[in-house]
Amino acid sequence: MATHTMIARSSSSALAASSPLKETLPLFTTRSLTFPRKSSFSRLRLRFFAEKLSQLDSSNGCASLQDSGEHLTEEHDTKEESSTLSITVVGASGDLAKKKIFPALFALFYEGCLPQDFSVFGYARTKLTHEELRVMISRTLTCRIDQRENCVDKMDQFLKRCFYHSGQYNSEDDFAELNTKLNEKEEGKLSNRLYYLSIPPNIFVDVVRCASLRASSVNGWTRVIVEKPFGRDSESSGELTRCLKQYLTEEQIFRIDHYLGKELVENLSVLRFSNLVFEPLWSRNYIRNVQLIFSEDFGTEGRGGYFDQYGIIRDIMQNHLLQILALFAMETPVSLDAEDIRSEKVKVLRSMKPLLLQDMIVGQYKGHSKGGKAYPGYTDDPTVPTNSLTPTFAAAAMFINNARWDGVPFLMKAGKALHTRGAEIRVQFRHVPGNLYKKNFATDLDKATNELVIRVQPDEGIYLRINNKVPGLGMRLDRSDLNLLYRSRYPREIPDAYERLLLDAIEGERRLFIRSDELDAAWDLFTPALKELEHKKIVPELYPYGSRGPVGAHYLASKYNVRWGDLEDA
Repeated sequence: MATHTMIARSSSSALAASSPLKETLPLFTTRSLTFPRKSSFSRLRLRFFAEKLSQLDSSNGCASLQDSGEHLTEEHDTKEESSTLSITVVGASGDLAKKKIFPALFALFYEGCLPQDFSVFGYARTKLTHEELRVMISRTLTCRIDQRENCVDKMDQFLKRCFYHSGQYNSEDDFAELNTKLNEKEEGKLSNRLYYLSIPPNIFVDVVRCASLRASSVNGWTRVIVEKPFGRDSESSGELTRCLKQYLTEEQIFRIDHYLGKELVENLSVLRFSNLVFEPLWSRNYIRNVQLIFSEDFGTEGRGGYFDQYGIIRDIMQNHLLQILALFAMETPVSLDAEDIRSEKVKVLRSMKPLLLQDMIVGQYKGHSKGGKAYPGYTDDPTVPTNSLTPTFAAAAMFINNARWDGVPFLMKAGKALHTRGAEIRVQFRHVPGNLYKKNFATDLDKATNELVIRVQPDEGIYLRINNKVPGLGMRLDRSDLNLLYRSRYPREIPDAYERLLLDAIEGERRLFIRSDELDAAWDLFTPALKELEHKKIVPELYPYGSRGPVGAHYLASKYNVRWGDLEDA
């Protein structure tokens, strides 16, 4: 039976007796026990949000957790008042923390989604004071576009909750000092601690070891958000997981893929499972191919040193696009419980054929001049080796060996320095058998097929391409779009993906985070091709900066009688 994890507050001897883990492991001092999914706390939480539903005043659907104790039972009210949340951003001086994590935390505070008693700590090797951290953070904080009157006041209130501690990532003593500061802010209350590892993967284990031994909660939960990349292949990913599990349980590890937090990706299952018009069509009987497309209109721009270690396949395809594919293709889960959904995703990944080298092409952008402006090539980046063969573009065809999807090509395409920026899912349906209007489309039947497009970014939207008669006396057909453009239908700003994922981690909701067996299955699909690519030193096809990518991508698609859908919209 699927369960939620709750913290057992009992004597150390009782915890030792109940823990299924070996006592010799230096785990976080918080042990976990499992209780039925419909626990009393879950019912209270559901009742709480039901009562708050009528008070929602923003499109993110988050009820205030800061000023609503009067709506809870006395039991839950007491628990909320006596607990505190400490969020520690490890790698606080890095770009990800400054541009994404701190702004997301402020947005949650702004919307009233954080508990009444919380604090945010930045931890990094850089020497900073509390005030210097606050100044750094304040440069990237913004309020929602509706610009409420209390925006500046909210910023001041949030910044007063932000603190900084400088230390080494592998120093237990430095983490012990952090623990002392956290204890001071928690004031003896029930303490819940969330660590966000915004650091390179080679120091994940050091940080987790030090935090587990010196700075974990002794009476509440401790959770750790781990940023990608999760290794470079099956072996390194498996080793990372084994090392992390020396100090953490699987329930404490939240592997984040921010694309799973994007609005249109989360809406994917709603679109399919709650609309009768789509669910019967979601199979090989009606779908000819599925395309997952990611493009950026800029190059590495100084980040080439990091990117060159991984390349576009590891950076985008193995995680972002494959996660979307699994969500798209999974069978109907038993429920919306996190484990039910993640189990269905794992089934999809395990049903897929490992990627073959002949089913992919790789490219690398070169320098190009356009409109009097010169654009540098990938190897022109001073942080990239001049003889680098790292792909900045890749296209691949993958297949799922099950009754629903047998024979349907799932085409992925991802690249940097292309002609446009975007991410989308394109579902191309089969031709209409015996189409009465075949002659109106001449020999190009592809123009007569329906297409469902889910645009993840930018200009979020969903549109269905249909055939329609052009008004007039003749019989002329036209392809038209039934379009749901989010900015027109939902004028409020869409919350950033990091906001949703941080809130889920705080609430212990794992649906949008990656489980270890899911990660293993994903790497098993890509590792053989990646190793062959590197062993044979395959030279990537060059394409000009700002172009549509290498010509080889079109040959790959035509091999499966597919035309890339984004070319018609460009």
